[in-house]
Amino acid sequence: MKVANAGKGRNGTVKTRSAEEPATEKPCERISTPQREQESVSSMDLKTEILLWLVKCIMFIYDVITLPVYFLIMKPWVIWRARNTVWAKQIREDDPHSPCVRLVRNCINPLEGIKTMDELFRMSVVRYGTKKCVGIRDVLSEADEYFKNGKVFKKVRLSDEYKWFSYVDIDQRIENLCKGMLELGLQPKKQIAIFAETRIEWMLTCQACFRINVPVATLYATLGEDGIAHGLNETEVKHIFTSQELLPKLKKIIGKIPGITNIVFMEGIRAVDTSGFPEKVSVIPFSQLENMGNACDPVSYEPPEPHDTAIFMYTSGSTGIPKGVILSHKNMVMTASGLLDCIPNLDENDVYIGYLPLAHSFEISAEAFFFVMGIPVGYSSPHTMTDKGTAIMAGCKGDATVLKPTIMCAVPLMADRIRKGVTEATRQKSKFAQEFFQFALKYKLFWFKKGFGTPLLNRLIFKKIKEMVGGRVRIMACGGAPLSPDTHEFIRMSLDVQMLQAYGMTETAASATLMAINDFSTGRVGAPLINCYIRLVDWPEGNYHATDKPFPRGEIVIGGDCVSSGYFKNETLTKECFKEEDGIRWFYTGDIGELHPDGTFKIIDRKKDLVKLQYGEYISLGKVESELKTCPLVDNICVVGNGFHDYLVALVVPNTEQLKALAKRLGKEDLPMSKLCHDPAVISAFSSAIMEQGQKSKLMRTEIPSKVKLCSEEWLPESGLVTAAFKIRRKYIEQFYQNSIDEMYNSSLNGTSKST
Repeated sequence: MKVANAGKGRNGTVKTRSAEEPATEKPCERISTPQREQESVSSMDLKTEILLWLVKCIMFIYDVITLPVYFLIMKPWVIWRARNTVWAKQIREDDPHSPCVRLVRNCINPLEGIKTMDELFRMSVVRYGTKKCVGIRDVLSEADEYFKNGKVFKKVRLSDEYKWFSYVDIDQRIENLCKGMLELGLQPKKQIAIFAETRIEWMLTCQACFRINVPVATLYATLGEDGIAHGLNETEVKHIFTSQELLPKLKKIIGKIPGITNIVFMEGIRAVDTSGFPEKVSVIPFSQLENMGNACDPVSYEPPEPHDTAIFMYTSGSTGIPKGVILSHKNMVMTASGLLDCIPNLDENDVYIGYLPLAHSFEISAEAFFFVMGIPVGYSSPHTMTDKGTAIMAGCKGDATVLKPTIMCAVPLMADRIRKGVTEATRQKSKFAQEFFQFALKYKLFWFKKGFGTPLLNRLIFKKIKEMVGGRVRIMACGGAPLSPDTHEFIRMSLDVQMLQAYGMTETAASATLMAINDFSTGRVGAPLINCYIRLVDWPEGNYHATDKPFPRGEIVIGGDCVSSGYFKNETLTKECFKEEDGIRWFYTGDIGELHPDGTFKIIDRKKDLVKLQYGEYISLGKVESELKTCPLVDNICVVGNGFHDYLVALVVPNTEQLKALAKRLGKEDLPMSKLCHDPAVISAFSSAIMEQGQKSKLMRTEIPSKVKLCSEEWLPESGLVTAAFKIRRKYIEQFYQNSIDEMYNSSLNGTSKST
């Protein structure tokens, strides 16, 4: 008797089948699980392709029917004409080293004749009176949220609406502060320091100092202890204006700054501890100073002159200790005035959201410009701006949702994060949704280049993305570091905004170039601002010359009334970077630019970022970082080169969400981030992704890092590894990770390195 195969029937009874009996399984039962999944995916892909094809057909029919209507309504010929605009030209066309100056002017400039920052704001008060000037949200409650890694985040619940102060209200508060400051012992032309986050009290203090001719030393709230002590000691200030949250930081270093006699702190809602300061140091609340001034009789004071110092601006620059840049009232007024020629079309419904550090000259000048134009400024912070902000309590709306701004500024890192956030959210959706979103972006870009908008797609697809920043933003200015053309295009399309790149330096009061509102290019930073001269100087070592074809290239040198008188108490560096030539003061930026026929500039390199590899290849590290930063896995990156080797290495801060997703795919989701950053498989995946992104960005083989070190540490301004604008501080990063860099160069492994 043959042995039978046994199995259970549906009712649990045992079924037998002879070994000679043929198998009767259905064909589908013989297909393995992977095969089934593959067929399912193929079927899904086919359905997606069919659906996408149908959508494209519908869109094509829609285009054919609506094109005549859109042509008449949208008037694309206006954009065609703007694309042929020559924004600036060289003074002497036969001289490649001749300065380039702006041609396109706004016919009405309300700042003509205004010479100081005090005059600028007073004029704004006269023009707008009881109109909204500055808005804030009241903090209703605070709580600390503790994480397993030991980190503590402060969470706040904010009021449901902005509280607004008129121009007259702000002017009265400034006047009270002026009297209070004089009562406290401040003297004209004797500097004070502001060490605080962006908030209304910061602006009030600064404007009061402008009015009584007291120079302000500005310090980023994110500066390290040594940088703070250096700035306060170098300026020899006696009075510090700070926030309640930063008092503990000052308390730690108070012994290193013996000259301090008064600390005025901007209050929060929590109880404050003012103990622990030396007896000679008076610590008083900001509101007390205002009340003190309100009780004083009116006083007269000498207004500042154009060449008087307005600010000693301490940069958290990418190299060395913080440098104090001396900026006069005239320097700063020039920047505010220059913005008018680039952004002339503003209306009474516009609102600006101010969240970038007021310790930077661009934010001060930008807000001054909006005051002049009668545009309300609503204050925010990077931690409370969106509904998902790190400092926003659950159920509380972010500042942008409440304020609904129409104008905002950004730094490239923020733009990159918006892009990655949108891309990641799209990946969580169906295959069809992903493909349709990519199609929508390409479709919108196609018509944008033809001079048309896409109102239907904006409403159906891009509205939710736009709501991340309130839903009404129409102008976004970006500066502080290079912005990749891909990100520029993505933000412009997905947020439906006009993205304007800006270029400037603290040493030029943030003046240099800004894209005009009608400049629709990408990858460029616009034409010179008015009263600003820009020329190119040959740099033979990098093979850049003003005679290069088709575009002149060279080191960007900025001249005009925007240029600082130099660095505070640093004559050697001042002589190195500033020059007087032909009656014009020039600043040598160290950035390499390219001049286009329409008078706009493109930043293509930086002298300090250029490295020469073993076989003589020159590599622009900044250019490589700008391209690789768009890789979804990368949150931030610092590329390192060594003249004794023929390849680059990279220090990468991984994107947390992408790292978690990668760990899950690799079956390592239980590992903490610190261990994931050491895992060879994870490092190998990052190396492959960076290689792929480099090839996609058309980088040369020698420009793509061969080895990668994943950094589990966050690169924050507080750590000193990045500036307040989140530009990497190359020297400090290389010092911090020197052991890892050495190991990558000494290791024989290709594409991976052991972390140290």
